[in-house]
Amino acid sequence: MTRAIIFDIDGVLVHGYHANPALRRRWDENLLADLGIDPNRFRDEFIFDIFIKKVVTGQMALVEALDKRLPSLGYNGSPMTLVHYWFSHDSQLNHELIAAIRALKAKADIRLFIATNQDHMRALWLWDKLGLGDIFEDIFYSARVGIRKPENGFFDFIAARIGPQSVPPLFFDDTPKVVEAASAYGWDAIEYQALTDFTNHPWVASQLAIA
Repeated sequence: MTRAIIFDIDGVLVHGYHANPALRRRWDENLLADLGIDPNRFRDEFIFDIFIKKVVTGQMALVEALDKRLPSLGYNGSPMTLVHYWFSHDSQLNHELIAAIRALKAKADIRLFIATNQDHMRALWLWDKLGLGDIFEDIFYSARVGIRKPENGFFDFIAARIGPQSVPPLFFDDTPKVVEAASAYGWDAIEYQALTDFTNHPWVASQLAIA
């Protein structure tokens, strides 16, 4: 019996922004020293504004948004320089989890997917540059869908593309409200904080135990 298993990116497959502040790994701690951009202002005036409102939902390209906002942050260089800096510093793969996923894939009849709030450029970076495309069947991300998790339409988009499932998809995400929404949608949703949240899940553990 094939089972779909779906993973979030940040805080799950990639160490970085996690819903639990104690588990976060910052990509921007040297942003001021390296590029002259105040990370707090970048967060407040770009990430929590135009990025989340427009870029992550596919209404505006990342580079276009950076072109609009970077001059007001005192940065007059190419936005592509910042994009490369951002993506390369925010790419700490969770190698332990990925190894466990590979081990499960070798033993179980599964289909592997990604479900994440991302813009087009970083989604491609993660898929191609970080090699997630070698492991997963598809990446469902907010700019592609046009809406963000935890809206029901996001889950509808995925359900339509993976097709009918004989058992609920197993989903790992670090954000409680996303987990709650996915559970309400009918998925087997787990809040991810540590590797054991994956390996100790009863279905996963039973599959990994198969000789």
